[in-house]
Amino acid sequence: MNGTEDRARYAGISEPPDGVPTLTVAELEADPHGVFRAWRPRLPFVGHEVAGFLVLRARDVDLLMRDPRVQATETLYPETRGITEGPLFDIFAHGMLTANGVVHRRRRSPFTRTFATRIIEGLRPRIRSAAESLVRDWMPEGEVDLVERYTALIPAQTIADILGLPRGDIPRFTRLAYEVSRVLSFTFGPEDIPDLEAAAVALQDYVLAMLKARRSPPGDDFLSRFLAEADAVGELTPQEVVIQLVQMIIGGTDTTRVAGAMQVALLLQHPEQWAAVSRDPSLIPAAVVESLRYEPSVGSAGRVAREEIRLDGHVVPAGSLILLSTLSALRDEAVYAHPDTFDIRRTDLPRLHPIFGGGAHRCIGEALARVELEEGLRALMRVAPRLRLTGAMPVLQGHSGIRRIDALRVAA
Repeated sequence: MNGTEDRARYAGISEPPDGVPTLTVAELEADPHGVFRAWRPRLPFVGHEVAGFLVLRARDVDLLMRDPRVQATETLYPETRGITEGPLFDIFAHGMLTANGVVHRRRRSPFTRTFATRIIEGLRPRIRSAAESLVRDWMPEGEVDLVERYTALIPAQTIADILGLPRGDIPRFTRLAYEVSRVLSFTFGPEDIPDLEAAAVALQDYVLAMLKARRSPPGDDFLSRFLAEADAVGELTPQEVVIQLVQMIIGGTDTTRVAGAMQVALLLQHPEQWAAVSRDPSLIPAAVVESLRYEPSVGSAGRVAREEIRLDGHVVPAGSLILLSTLSALRDEAVYAHPDTFDIRRTDLPRLHPIFGGGAHRCIGEALARVELEEGLRALMRVAPRLRLTGAMPVLQGHSGIRRIDALRVAA
């Protein structure tokens, strides 16, 4: 970075321009869809009491995902929260998700082959079989929490198999991943940081132990191949190796668990659409895509403005932290007809789903997430077509980062 960028990098939170309100975390958490619905027609962005600015409109979010004037946040976000060192800071300082340019490409490169669409498609039969087995396991029990017994296990088992982790470790590493992922939201306070730090230490220690086990002797799995390639190329530091795998575990377990539960809940809430998918499995990809639009599991993508950004006559100051709100953009009336209506036959979604980001930072796990969500839904339609809600409709909470879901009580 040059001197101007260095100064911008540490600015983080700027005063909003005249006429632009600053919204509190409390009001955003209470009713994010309502807040965004109210402000989106009036302003292209609003201030955020912790995270600079929230960009609200679909076209602006799409353009800024790919705009070279907007970059990944590196360590700006934890610094604005008072986290300037330690294991939480390291996740931002040494991970691919928050890196830019050459550093980002170097950290991402070892994963691109493993997550190529054709390779992930090869996993589809195994994921389908595993999902059907999970359904058969809990069906005799009557009522279950589908999040705990099903939608959390599909991505956890898949990431364990890809990395060669013991299935028995799933409760341990998923618990740690769910805890650490809270740092990506804006709902934690200073009093929560020690617990988040402890979880980050434990997850990094777990990855270190797994890496040590793979070195003596190596096996025929992703971790062994990843280590061999990293050692041969010599471009990643030992700390970078650990952090990339930490981010992979977090991204590979938490987001799909939430999305998988929500798509089932939405279809059960609209029984005519559940019945349509049950009769015609070719509708499954459309049901997945519409569920991700209507209630995305990731509410925003964090970025920083390298220079002033003008949006509809308003200016985001250089150096500002920005949240590109997918949660708002995916209900934008200017792009989607009847955006507050859940409709699996919708025809106005863009070719590239905004939930997976854009540009150099488009989600590397997109193909895997789609396969898990589609096969998770397909297994329910095949094995438990008369599934029904037995409790309240689950509430998807959060306005940014990885969102949170409570129990989804169902019976077959």
